[in-house]
Amino acid sequence: MASVKKLQDAPVEGKRVLVRVDFNVPLDGDVVTDDTRIRAALPTIQYLVDHKAKVVLMSHLGRPAGEGFEAKFSLAPAAARLAELIDAPVSFASDTVGPEAHKLVEALGDGEIVLLENLRFDKGEKKNDVAFCEKLAELGDLYVNDAFGTAHRAHASTAGVAALLPAYAGFLMQKEVETLSGMLENPRRPFVAILGGSKVSDKVGVIDALIDKADTIIIGGGMCYTFLLAQGKTVGTSLKEEDWVERAAQMLAKAKDKGVEILLPVDTVVADAFAPDARTETVSCDAIPADMMGLDIGPETEKLYAAAIAQGKTVFWNGPMGVFEMDAFAHGTKAVAEAVAANTDAATIIGGGDSVAAVNKFGLADQMTFISTGGGASMELVQGLPLPGVVALEED
Repeated sequence: MASVKKLQDAPVEGKRVLVRVDFNVPLDGDVVTDDTRIRAALPTIQYLVDHKAKVVLMSHLGRPAGEGFEAKFSLAPAAARLAELIDAPVSFASDTVGPEAHKLVEALGDGEIVLLENLRFDKGEKKNDVAFCEKLAELGDLYVNDAFGTAHRAHASTAGVAALLPAYAGFLMQKEVETLSGMLENPRRPFVAILGGSKVSDKVGVIDALIDKADTIIIGGGMCYTFLLAQGKTVGTSLKEEDWVERAAQMLAKAKDKGVEILLPVDTVVADAFAPDARTETVSCDAIPADMMGLDIGPETEKLYAAAIAQGKTVFWNGPMGVFEMDAFAHGTKAVAEAVAANTDAATIIGGGDSVAAVNKFGLADQMTFISTGGGASMELVQGLPLPGVVALEED
């Protein structure tokens, strides 16, 4: 991957710097319930404040209709939380590219911050509309993207505006691209990839790409049952994708040809219903009852997976091992999280999404080397797909 232009090389003093951040945070009314994403952007924002830039922040939040203001998707709570976290004046514009935004941006002093209202209140954001891009560009002299989580989207604030202003990568964006690209291009070996989640169809590109890169691939979650079917096993009422069984068999054969070990569950926790209070038992994957569904990996599989993880020098994890949101089916995901945390000799990389929620749930986040802020973006990067938000920042 080509290198990106870096914020530290940008002449920011006295300039209006338009910064795409990812403040897509969970809210309870007007209170931010998890400020992880705001904190992740602080190094870039603080650098701009310290270097006397006029900082203009923009983000999306949720999925508004794109027809104008919707109170439940306002970024006002994010502005209030940012003001508590940073030692600099923070103002909030009640519009995105309208008169209030222009007034507040024009009034900015060096080292001061304004956060614009939700980009997605305007349908031009997701459409990468030229006119909307031009209105955003009017608010800045330079552009910085620090929102890796949206880098796989060709939206106005991630791709379009970058073509209209000198464009640079913020510190979080740099770290994401360097860490994930380095993992793929020059991993310390053995390279162990752990993939979970519900569907093979969602991960087929990632699995294919990792067969070319990894030494061992561990598979859990709902998608493992389609692979078990490909091995000729029966899986009861477990989640399965009949249309993808042949493709799963092809991936198993490809891995074997390349000398890559794919580990699948040897036992599973089955239930008579998809419910937290369902009747459960642990069975061999050779003996899943016809009327029960697998919802987690079993204890023998936990040992098998933990032993493989312990051998890794690079460990990449994306996707839970079971329905970890229900305590009855969280044990396998917790066991894998603990095994990853215990391997202090490895570079341990959490690839966004539910895996981040899992390491946070089990209190292990601070024991991981790197936690990606972008589930979808990290998966596309692993597949070798160009990310529009990154391509826009590449050096000529």
